[in-house]
Amino acid sequence: MLGITLDEKTVYALAAVAIFLLVGFPVHEFAHAWTANRLGDGTARLFGRLSLNPAVHFDPLGAAILALSALFGAASGRGFFIGWAKPTPVNPVNLRGGRTGEAWVAAAGPASNLAMAAIAGVVVRLMLATDFVSSDLTRFVANVTLYFVVINVALFIFNFIPIPPLDGSKVLFAFMDRRTEYQIRPILEQYGFFILIIVFFLPPGNSLGSRVLLPIIDGFYSFLVGV
Repeated sequence: MLGITLDEKTVYALAAVAIFLLVGFPVHEFAHAWTANRLGDGTARLFGRLSLNPAVHFDPLGAAILALSALFGAASGRGFFIGWAKPTPVNPVNLRGGRTGEAWVAAAGPASNLAMAAIAGVVVRLMLATDFVSSDLTRFVANVTLYFVVINVALFIFNFIPIPPLDGSKVLFAFMDRRTEYQIRPILEQYGFFILIIVFFLPPGNSLGSRVLLPIIDGFYSFLVGV
């Protein structure tokens, strides 16, 4: 970030989380709902989820986890953010293309995160190129935007991990032959959450998540913002 103290990092991170709750999560879930609707499943639309209204996508626990991960990330200096919105209801039976359609719906959410990160990255690059960070206000905007990039990149990469309940699992299943899917999918869907905790978060500070995901996140972040 642009030469900031720990207290400032905390403020910037929480401000980015607030923006993400108002923009990032609604766009992510809307992308799922819009893609599903285009492929023939109107379930999300019937439940009022084909919307950018933050209220209809808000999940209190997911928002709290995102805020806590932001505080931890600001304190530790590591950019690993986790959180979620209310899952978008999708009925795979209604989707054109079967498993392929389901994969497209799943991939739409993380893809929207990458798109938001790229747009925010361009904004940061323009601010730096035009020396738009000379005042306290513009410096605040730039650093909050940088955190917005980090959160989007982190959720883009994390959601594409091919383990249920993450979106990447639907993409993985679409590439499997039917027999393999029938053998593996029930097991992964039953124990996927516990696998994620064990593999990516334990032991704290030295997990596969911190050793593998963080360098990937840092690489994407540096590429997008150029710093």
